[in-house]
Amino acid sequence: MKRILLACSAGMSTSLLVTKMEEAAKELGEEVEIWAVAQDKAPEEMKRADVLLIGPQMRFMKKKFAVTAEEVGIPLDVIDPVSYGRIDGKAVLNKAFDLIGN
Repeated sequence: MKRILLACSAGMSTSLLVTKMEEAAKELGEEVEIWAVAQDKAPEEMKRADVLLIGPQMRFMKKKFAVTAEEVGIPLDVIDPVSYGRIDGKAVLNKAFDLIGN
């Protein structure tokens, strides 16, 4: 099972994206756990994730999150703004899989 963490400003704006990503994973037959948290919860939650994707509105936080991500050994990146805006769960899920190495 792949564990995908999304971080956004309040942890709520990505909830629809989480749903769309779960639907895409189901279509692919992939077992995933996907959850979204507010930026202040992300460092703690990274400890149980395989990858961190950051909402585009928080791209300025990437360097800060990179320190913790390196400590726990997970990749991270900023979600593509177009995919985020379109709530393209499949594209964001594929990005997560690429980062994980699948």
